[in-house]
Amino acid sequence: MIKKPRPDLGSNHEQPQNRSPEGRSSELAAGEDRRRTSGEVDAVPSNTASNTCIGDFFRPLRWGVDSLYLSFQGDLFRDVEQRLNELKAVAQSSETHEQAFAQYEAGAHVFEVRDKGAGMFPYVLDDNAYRLQFSRSGKKLPMAYAKVSSEYLCHKSAQDIESELRALLEEFGEITDSANVSRIDLYVDFVSSVDMESWTRSAWVTRASSVNAYSVGGRFSGWTVGLGGVIACRLYDKTLEIETSKKGYLRALWSEQGWTDDQKVWRLEFQFRREVLDQKGIQKLYSVLSHLNGLWSYATTEWLRLTEPNPDDKTRARWPVHPLWIAVASVDWEDDGAPLSKRFSPLRAPSDDGLCKMAFSALTSFMARECLWDFNEAWHYLGNRLYDYHATRSNFQGIPFEQMLVERVRLKGRKFNTINNAAEIPHEDRIREGYDEVAREYRKQSRGG
Repeated sequence: MIKKPRPDLGSNHEQPQNRSPEGRSSELAAGEDRRRTSGEVDAVPSNTASNTCIGDFFRPLRWGVDSLYLSFQGDLFRDVEQRLNELKAVAQSSETHEQAFAQYEAGAHVFEVRDKGAGMFPYVLDDNAYRLQFSRSGKKLPMAYAKVSSEYLCHKSAQDIESELRALLEEFGEITDSANVSRIDLYVDFVSSVDMESWTRSAWVTRASSVNAYSVGGRFSGWTVGLGGVIACRLYDKTLEIETSKKGYLRALWSEQGWTDDQKVWRLEFQFRREVLDQKGIQKLYSVLSHLNGLWSYATTEWLRLTEPNPDDKTRARWPVHPLWIAVASVDWEDDGAPLSKRFSPLRAPSDDGLCKMAFSALTSFMARECLWDFNEAWHYLGNRLYDYHATRSNFQGIPFEQMLVERVRLKGRKFNTINNAAEIPHEDRIREGYDEVAREYRKQSRGG
């Protein structure tokens, strides 16, 4: 294979790969001399530290790719496009029970087919691994645009995911080229004794135009720099974020690296969009992955720096770099960022933890209202009350309770990717035409139609 020249990932110089820490330190020092001469900056983080604990202020837990958006050139098969068009119409049905059959099975996935497209991509399919968007056949657009979930990127390498995704997409159409990267986010999760609220906006020296601080419920949650641009940065409290983001799987992965529940985990994350990757000449995934050190170095030494402001020096470019920033800039992307998770499911079903908490809350509320103390007695009474309540409502809507229950389960199965509804019914043609004419007529008569 002929190797292409490495793209320039710095402003004026190439970012070499496969370097020792000492070599990178010399490089950055040389870059510092050049920028000091030009008057751009006075201090650039050196890359002398390994990916281990640096004092008390920085202990990395994991680093890697958090978000990955890929596009594939090709052409959608005509019969697949027709099927997707039919399923999108099913998803748009005014009858909610029909919407349950807006699903597409491919490989090991049972995708939810969405009722709306996304921009120039009229067909959107979802599960816990991928969000797939398809263009119409014969268009100049990429055939498919794929978002890989962050949880899946904790389970498989980006290279393996591309291979798997390409094989999956070949069931939909003819793929004519390897994946292009539309966006990639790189992250480092770390524990630190540094107070992330201890500096002001002026401490961020950046090429971006916006710097913002955030809080949630009076608790400081982090910083964002350059949101909306071709490069953006987030430094935020990940332990706070996962309380609502349903990313509890990270706790087990952090624990493997020595994290304990009483420690706050911060995430530094850089987002690189297609425009900046094009500027660097690294559009293909394999090329981007081979230049992660260069991208990280560019982001943390040229595009953005956290400094220690010097009120006696009006030239912010000469302010010294914060020790924390020196540490995060030193992460070596040639190293393994942490072991991958052993388990992953493409299903989006809620966990036992979430379901049991909701059920227990409902049960104890019912027990308190009815002054009941025995679990089995309360569960029996609650079940009867639940049946009576929904049976009355379903009869009012013109459908037996048992059928309404099945329809709701099918809708949840579509949302959670757990049930292939069409495969559960022996007459799929009838389903495509309206699911169940008996039920439709029953509803009609009950409504006085």
